[in-house]
Amino acid sequence: MNPLLTPFDTAPFSRIKNEHFMPAFQQAMENARKEIDEITNSEEEPTFENTIEALEFSGQHLERIASLFFNLNSAETNDTIQKIAQEVSPLLSEFNNDITLNEKLFRRVKNVFENKDKYPLTAEQYTLLDKKYKNFSRNGANLNEEEKKRLREIDAALATIKLKFGENLLKETNKYEMHLTNEDDLDGLPESAKDAAAQLAKNKGKKGWLITLDYPSYIPFMKYARNRELRKELSMAFGSKGFHNDELDNQANVLQIANLRHERANLLGYKSHANFILEERMAETPEKVYEFLKELLIKAKPAAKQEFKELSEFAKALDGIEQLQSWDGSFYSEKLKQKRFNLDDEKLKPYFKLENVIEGVFMITERLYGLSFEEVFDVDKYHPEVKTYKIYDSDNKFVSLFYADFHPREGKRAGAWMTTFKPQFILNNKNERPQISIVCNFTKPTENKPSLLTFNEVTTLFHEFGHALHGILANTIYPSLSGTSVYWDFVELPSQILENWCYEKEALEVFARHYETEEPIPMSFVESIKKSATFQEGMATMRQLSFGFLDMSWHASDPSGISDVKQHEVKAFEDTLLYPNNPETCMSVSFAHIFQGGYSAGYYSYKWAEVLDADAFDYFKEKGLFNREVAEKFRDDILSKGGTEKPMVLYKRFRGREPEIEALLERAGLIKKTA
Repeated sequence: MNPLLTPFDTAPFSRIKNEHFMPAFQQAMENARKEIDEITNSEEEPTFENTIEALEFSGQHLERIASLFFNLNSAETNDTIQKIAQEVSPLLSEFNNDITLNEKLFRRVKNVFENKDKYPLTAEQYTLLDKKYKNFSRNGANLNEEEKKRLREIDAALATIKLKFGENLLKETNKYEMHLTNEDDLDGLPESAKDAAAQLAKNKGKKGWLITLDYPSYIPFMKYARNRELRKELSMAFGSKGFHNDELDNQANVLQIANLRHERANLLGYKSHANFILEERMAETPEKVYEFLKELLIKAKPAAKQEFKELSEFAKALDGIEQLQSWDGSFYSEKLKQKRFNLDDEKLKPYFKLENVIEGVFMITERLYGLSFEEVFDVDKYHPEVKTYKIYDSDNKFVSLFYADFHPREGKRAGAWMTTFKPQFILNNKNERPQISIVCNFTKPTENKPSLLTFNEVTTLFHEFGHALHGILANTIYPSLSGTSVYWDFVELPSQILENWCYEKEALEVFARHYETEEPIPMSFVESIKKSATFQEGMATMRQLSFGFLDMSWHASDPSGISDVKQHEVKAFEDTLLYPNNPETCMSVSFAHIFQGGYSAGYYSYKWAEVLDADAFDYFKEKGLFNREVAEKFRDDILSKGGTEKPMVLYKRFRGREPEIEALLERAGLIKKTA
């Protein structure tokens, strides 16, 4: 029996075989089509309930299977799953097109939309109606038959090419290994990084040490290894993923994706893909995004240039480096940071044992929102490393199931992300609670030591758990408006605001203690963490801005004249470049956020949300880091509301006004704090 075709609450991972997926998708699509046909062919007058709500709750089984499958394709994939993904993605694209290009169904939706004043709709219902109508109008419902045919072709092609882009990237990451047999080559690396490299080699049946392109292996080597040539080799391997003119090359995929997106936008009546995307974002237009990025560039560039000058002079004085290169940045930044603040990750890591940091984020969440966490061992998981928890509120009512997957594996893509196995919604007077997951690639435990996190990994865990809270605390009626189903440039607020607690004494005291002695983190370290928060913030801002400009360069104008991906990228980076350009590396071909994920014409969102989170965190600081009144307002006005109203409406309800960019600039040390 196919476990995906019988009702399930939590995903039955242990019973699912690869051969179950395609029949389950086909059956679920067939069932969903029948539900859509019932709505379309109804002889009743179209109403909000029989058309809009009915559409919202149709195809739920298909959505559960799809979320389960594509989450596995990211976190625990294999060749068979990737092959199924290539087969099923165009089918799902066609299925979605069959809905949005269904003229008869659109007439019913349009009828309700045009007569909305007849219905006493709540704010959430109005938002759902608006979203459903736009889902049709923005996806081809008003096109003629020939145009609809072309739209289907574009969507099917995009679905396939984006998957291929991601598969190439994963294969490139897994393919590269730096195998070292001379311990001198590891000079400068802390013992923990050496142990991890030795463990990697041992796992592959090799002697010596292995360094890979997975972040927990790559970052320590770039930060600490004194051998400049090996740093260069590793940096070049990382920066040239998908850029080798071989079967894993992503240049053609990038050009195809950009051109197909542009053609699709034109077909729908938009000037560019960015114009299409930004119509449904807080930023609204490409012009506003450029204005925002340029305003930050003006503020950050002088600081960045000064920081780069200081770093260059430091590297020259220390080691006679005449020209600082990209493979030198992390190494000398870490040395300068240690000198300036008497602080480095190796001193901090013993205080950030993974289990303690998990406990810390839970305790901070408990103090803010009254949540409690219970690890459970009877929930089916897709890998033995995954941890599962049940979350309860202050009245001991069940709130959410939570999955956490922390370490790199061959079948897991790089980076960190939050995802949903089941959204929250209310149906038949029952509040269906969500099933939320975070996936990371943190330093693995070794035979001698537990998983000890770098401070950057600590903030990453808090970041992803902030996203998770957005899903966990969701309390909406409709699944498509629940949790993180918000405007893309608003979605980073809950994640980025939680990172702020990592820099505060009150919060660090909760969980930062030595893994061997249980001693709390010394206050001198806490003060250094706080002081170092703005270290090279100008350079960090320039880096983020460079990605934002690159994203917009691909999506805010016609890309048909671009034939050379690298040449185009160099031009996009012109205003933000600090290190010399390297002709053998290319960012675009591994820029999964915009070419595989959902950040196309939206990478600026990270900086945009930083304005929101800095401004919102100022409110907490005014009232107290663990002020329950402010926390409850943030939960009730932001976290629980999902996408039920426009983000600025929600934010102003929480804050009492619009956000101010000064809070971000002050926090980053780019302007002086006002009295």
